[in-house]
Amino acid sequence: MRFLNKTDIFFDLDHTLWDFERNSALTFDAIFKKHAIDVDLDEFLKHYVPINLKYWVLFREEKINHIELRYKRLKETFDQIPHAIDLETIDLISEEYIRYLPTFNHLFEGAIEILEYLKPKYHLHIITNGFQEVQYGKLKNSNIEHYFSTVTNSEMAGVKKPNPKIFEFALDLANTNKESSVMVGDSFDADIEGALNIGLDAVFFNEARVNITADVRQIFNLTDLKTIL
Repeated sequence: MRFLNKTDIFFDLDHTLWDFERNSALTFDAIFKKHAIDVDLDEFLKHYVPINLKYWVLFREEKINHIELRYKRLKETFDQIPHAIDLETIDLISEEYIRYLPTFNHLFEGAIEILEYLKPKYHLHIITNGFQEVQYGKLKNSNIEHYFSTVTNSEMAGVKKPNPKIFEFALDLANTNKESSVMVGDSFDADIEGALNIGLDAVFFNEARVNITADVRQIFNLTDLKTIL
């Protein structure tokens, strides 16, 4: 069943349009090679990916700040591999990771196709918990920034998804309302429940095909949005 009377579509960026894990892996590969850091990339990523997600939850819940996020996720990963590395090198990797990450620009399959499909029909927007300096580079370098009328990040709003205030901030910035809008994202807690809790319709991008019991709209490929929008 299609959504009716919608004018504005809000997308999450990382893990929804922008292929975070693929681009992140390429970033670490480049940094490790540049500094001759002798670790197995696959082994590193096996530990880093869940650790990074854990720290992003803590960051989202205001339990750590962005400096702690950037440092602790690396320190814990190197400890678990294990690989001895000094604190100065961890700081260096942390800084270069943020600088290099937006230079890789792989998108999820169907991202451009669905943006091309939606753009003539709706006003498109971004709501992201990512850092402004990094997210802008991702949008620009992946050549998708022109699709979006507004970009809301957590630094602008002062809060992070799923806090209702970031959705309300984004709606105000877009000069629209929740009844006319839809949120599309990959994080069930941050994107979907966050949107639904303020009465904003949502579509769960379940690319990972996780089991959910809630009765929500979900898609497995971005182009599946054509069937509901």
